[in-house]
Amino acid sequence: MTLTASVHRRKADDRPAAGPGLSHVATAGPRTDSRSARTRDADGLAVASFVLGLVGLLVMNILLGPAAIVMAVLALVRSTSRRGRALLGLALGAADLVVLAFLVTGNGVVAWNFGG
Repeated sequence: MTLTASVHRRKADDRPAAGPGLSHVATAGPRTDSRSARTRDADGLAVASFVLGLVGLLVMNILLGPAAIVMAVLALVRSTSRRGRALLGLALGAADLVVLAFLVTGNGVVAWNFGG
């Protein structure tokens, strides 16, 4: 007794027929939903502003502070789903500029000085 199976390979122009119950099946391919891409980009900006603001407290606050502020504002304007993280990035960017102001008025230079 021998079992044989018929193999049918689909051509590029063959499309599966949508039967009852199969109309909800998603087709393979990239999503072109601009709303989700825009939200994803805004979420990335929110996270980046938070990270830049946090790192800016320690190094290069003259560059990272304003960058964190700009990214946070852009994320908020694009209506990010990570609103809290964008607000934290905004606050940390402002704190970077405050730290910079204290460094300039205290030492007269834009540099950290850990020694006595």
